[in-house]
Amino acid sequence: MSIAHDLSGATWRKSSYSNAEGGSCVEVADGLPGVTPVRDSKVPHGPALAFDATAWSSFVTAVKGDRLVRRT
Repeated sequence: MSIAHDLSGATWRKSSYSNAEGGSCVEVADGLPGVTPVRDSKVPHGPALAFDATAWSSFVTAVKGDRLVRRT
């Protein structure tokens, strides 16, 4: 199911897990009830993914626990 969210007023911040060289830059927007939008900072007017609270919490826990499988 796809639900559109108005992100025009969102305040974006760069993830602390993004690399400093500007290659892998992920931004998230806080303060939107029930959803956490994520986008590529190199394409600020491009698409954003929106995660519900449970999915976002699971993702952050996996990143912090280094439990994501990296595909090359």
